[in-house]
Amino acid sequence: MFRTRAALQLENLALRHQIGVLQRSVNKRPKLTAADRILWAWLCGVWSDDWRSASVIVKPETVITWHRKGFRLFRTWKMRHGQIGRPAVPREARDLIRKISRENPLWGAPHIHGELLKLGIDVGESSVGQHMLGHRQLPSQTWWTFLDNHLKSLVSVDFFTVPTTRFQVLQVFLVLAHDRRRILHLNVTRHPTSEWVVQQLREAFPGADRYRYAILDRDAKSDTDVIAFLKATGLKPTPTSIRLPWQNGIAERWVGSCRRELLDHVIPLNEQHLRRLAFDCIRYYHADRTHDGLGKETPDRRPIEKKPSAEATVISSPRVGGLHHRYGWPNAA
Repeated sequence: MFRTRAALQLENLALRHQIGVLQRSVNKRPKLTAADRILWAWLCGVWSDDWRSASVIVKPETVITWHRKGFRLFRTWKMRHGQIGRPAVPREARDLIRKISRENPLWGAPHIHGELLKLGIDVGESSVGQHMLGHRQLPSQTWWTFLDNHLKSLVSVDFFTVPTTRFQVLQVFLVLAHDRRRILHLNVTRHPTSEWVVQQLREAFPGADRYRYAILDRDAKSDTDVIAFLKATGLKPTPTSIRLPWQNGIAERWVGSCRRELLDHVIPLNEQHLRRLAFDCIRYYHADRTHDGLGKETPDRRPIEKKPSAEATVISSPRVGGLHHRYGWPNAA
């Protein structure tokens, strides 16, 4: 009695429709067509909750399922016609998200999202998580990151031999820091005893230092006295394996460069001559020579010169007795 006219009309429509379905399904299970499903899905949307009481041959849950399926079909049609809801993430932002995720495997979506906000890129955090790279295993740092974190605490101790004009064999002792490939100490002798090696290490590390590990060859010159002195200075000696020079690769690389760029072109006369040549090579190596391992930089961070004028020409300065040169602008700032 208290229903509205519209509610009564909708109820009559629902009941008449069900009667029609039953009439065409005599002696058979009621079969609903696509038009029937569309009608009940429409009633579900416009008739509030009263349609549940008027439904006899169809369960309310079935009608709700039809309605949701219709909604999905409608959204699919809408998206295919260009009426998308959420704006797409620009390609540049997607590439940047993947780059940050690749370079920082320990970062999650919130961390990357915060970094993007600092760059002025307004992307949702859920979109960041969608475009991140998926790691199949626990995040791990790269080998370059692992090695770079340990370079500042590593030094190498090595010997190499040089023949003189009188066919004497001289021993060159060097201590090299891994972080900037700097030669901390170098000296020459004919008979490297353990006392002499300890004295060279004492000069290389005069006080407390930031280095923690010393890589050295496993030979007779690195006896118990040398090991004991390294431990007393706070360094942990790490001998290489027998006949495996690659385990002290950075020192071996410097020795190879010294041979190719100096010793293959000069025959030293004696200890003093070899020492002077080696010191000239070290000065060139630190201040002038660029290194691939340092990103085309020098150990002493050689500044980039600016051309002072349009008419200026590059000048060359000889290094290591003229074997090498350094190029620059005249009176460059």
